[in-house]
Amino acid sequence: MNLARENRASLSLGALSVLLLITLIASVGVGPMSLSMQESLQVALSRLGMVDVSVPTHVVTVVESIRIPRTLLGLLVGAALAVSGAAIQGIFRNPLADPGLIGVSGGAAFAAVASIVLGGSLLKPLHDLLGVYSLPLMAFLGGLISTLVVARVATSRFGTSITTMLLAGIAINIVTQAGIGIFTYMADDAMLRTLTFWQMGSLGGATWSTLLAAATMIIASVLLILRYAKPLNALLLGESEARHLGVDVARVKLRVIVLSALGVGAAVSLSGMIGFVGLVVPHIVRMTLGPDHRYLLPASALLGRLFLVLADMAARTLIAPAELPIGLITSIIGGPFFIALIVIRARKGGI
Repeated sequence: MNLARENRASLSLGALSVLLLITLIASVGVGPMSLSMQESLQVALSRLGMVDVSVPTHVVTVVESIRIPRTLLGLLVGAALAVSGAAIQGIFRNPLADPGLIGVSGGAAFAAVASIVLGGSLLKPLHDLLGVYSLPLMAFLGGLISTLVVARVATSRFGTSITTMLLAGIAINIVTQAGIGIFTYMADDAMLRTLTFWQMGSLGGATWSTLLAAATMIIASVLLILRYAKPLNALLLGESEARHLGVDVARVKLRVIVLSALGVGAAVSLSGMIGFVGLVVPHIVRMTLGPDHRYLLPASALLGRLFLVLADMAARTLIAPAELPIGLITSIIGGPFFIALIVIRARKGGI
């Protein structure tokens, strides 16, 4: 049975990788100026020196400066949100946990907005010191504080209460939204438009400099979370059982929470509020491959990337030439999904 599960997991990971590659090539060609897959590949291969093809300058500019950074940002954000969601669900041992629902994204967004609005005044010394890293680091700290508060409120010696966790997440989201509202009121007209669109989620602001800064934090957080697959599997049995198996539960929980906040914070700092990716994607993987985190985490990373890149393609095309905020698309998908999960768990007596 284990061999069959491993074979199914390998096939699933391989299929997701192929689908992701095809989607990436298609994503580079989608936008107000449509490009074929052949043109997209020609630009990439010519820049790598693999083919000698003359490509129009404006096509090269669009692909290199806009489409590729945007697509890469979708890969990073999708992986960060999905893997963090799967890890947080494993830590709390409840599939309803999600970075957005329990206040992680809200805390990160509040800190990011504060960094944007106050970057030219109160926080200017910090911005001058950290440069492009100031925004993702501020978002990381905001997400980390929110996560630790939720974990402290919802966890007792009897375990973690999902009801308390969700209520604490709602309270934190209310407070952070109020804070974001205050900073939005303080913003000037140019900054206000940016913040309004940013709060609904978008990958349109991707640039190579900001992308590289966030990539360092996101890639590190995802790779380090993958190393905790076995301790997370042990936690599925319960904290007491995990301790008997030699797992330092407190240390594992703290490290996974910090790594999740790091990934989500860096993602939110660049893409804004994109909800439900960390809820929907791990559920789909879990229904297909089971709860084993050795397969759940890497499959979530692949499917999260695929899901967000596809959502971004829809955002660019549904009301073209205008652009729909990607956070609206993920919410349209994730909202009904979350309601269905609550109904199913309520019928089983889980909430």
